[in-house]
Amino acid sequence: MTKKDTFRVVARGSDGSLQIRDYVSLDPLTDFHEQVGVDDCSTDLALRGMPIFRGLIGPMPEGKNIVRYETPEVFEMLTKEWGITKPKKRRRRASDKKPVEASSESGELVS
Repeated sequence: MTKKDTFRVVARGSDGSLQIRDYVSLDPLTDFHEQVGVDDCSTDLALRGMPIFRGLIGPMPEGKNIVRYETPEVFEMLTKEWGITKPKKRRRRASDKKPVEASSESGELVS
């Protein structure tokens, strides 16, 4: 389990752009945001015990050592964008194997 040592806050600027601020400790976040709990159910074990702040969505993993928090507006915007993007369609390759041949009622293979 890697240690999460960067805390990222993503907010929306007045011009609509994303503003990203990275912190090396939780102290600045606890100064600006009220802690309302701790994460106790994340599938990323390194996030368990991380604080949950009023007015921020998170914690969520970003890379190996970054804990990400987002404002609700950013979270909603990025979630909508993610939902709109269509996955690339995959083409299946023709298999090198011969197709299975049907058998007759007597159990013999039909060619």
